Amino acid sequence: METPPPPAASEPETNTAAQAAPPAPARRFYRQPVTLIAVVAIALLAWQWYDNQQQINTLQHELARRLAEADTQNRESRNVAEQVREATREAQVKLGVIETKLQESQDQQIALEALYQELSRGRDESLLADVEQTLLVANQQLQIAGNVKSALIALQAADARLSRPGGAQLAGLRKVLARDIERLKLAPHVDVIGIGARIDSLINTIDTLPLATEVRAFATAPAKKDAADPEGNAWARLIRELWRDLRDLVRIQNMDRAELPLLAPTQAYFLRENLKLRLLGARLALLAHDEKSFKTDLKAARDWLTRYYDARDNRVAFAVGAVSQAHDSRIGIEVPDVAASLEAVRNYRLTRERR
Repeated sequence: METPPPPAASEPETNTAAQAAPPAPARRFYRQPVTLIAVVAIALLAWQWYDNQQQINTLQHELARRLAEADTQNRESRNVAEQVREATREAQVKLGVIETKLQESQDQQIALEALYQELSRGRDESLLADVEQTLLVANQQLQIAGNVKSALIALQAADARLSRPGGAQLAGLRKVLARDIERLKLAPHVDVIGIGARIDSLINTIDTLPLATEVRAFATAPAKKDAADPEGNAWARLIRELWRDLRDLVRIQNMDRAELPLLAPTQAYFLRENLKLRLLGARLALLAHDEKSFKTDLKAARDWLTRYYDARDNRVAFAVGAVSQAHDSRIGIEVPDVAASLEAVRNYRLTRERR
């Protein structure tokens, strides 16, 4: 008995199953765009987050830079403000100094105005005071220095000041001044300043003058070589050199003065100092018009120069001549005074004050 074939109804089921299978790829197709969109969205979000972070960082850096600049500007502003305050303080100090000087200037101006008014009121008193001071200086020049020329110039200047217009009441004073001026013109003139200058110059040159004991003979000329033997023998030259050395060990000098003393270095020092003291004594005697002491000191100085110094030296000869010239000067003259003029001016001032 044959088995019957399966029923034909199974084919339609197989076809149905076959037809139902294709929808799976279609679902995958519809799911892929969503995934891409999600990926793109995530990428956009990530990029936006990164961009936001970059902007935030940029803003932070910019903010930090701005803050730093603001801090720097703030410090600079504080420094400028401190400088302005310091300048203000200095200006205030300077202003105070200027105000003080202005006040002092005003005080000085007031004092000068008062002084000017006082001088205007007492012009004659001021004139007499100046003339009295001039005469006092002239009298001191005569009594101390014997300077007749300076005293004469001072008296002539005082007479010129008294000869101002409107000074008829000063005619008596001018007559006394004229008598003293004539006396000074007739007085012998002693050049105290010139003689004193020459003595001072001699004092300054004492240390440079050579002593007679310090003079040395000139070196002898070297012996000439034998003309017959221009080259010379070595032994002969050696003997000649030894002979010259031995000959130079002893030197004989003909002195001009047999009694010339030999001075040790310390004695030479004291000689120069004593000579300076003699010249200084003559200088003081000149100012005091003490002719006796003046000539005594200069005579001792001249004797010492001619005795202990090298008379052949030009400087010593010049010094001896200067001392001799000063020694021959006449300084013991009777110097007039201007006491009469000085007394007349003082009496005239006292008379005005009593009035």
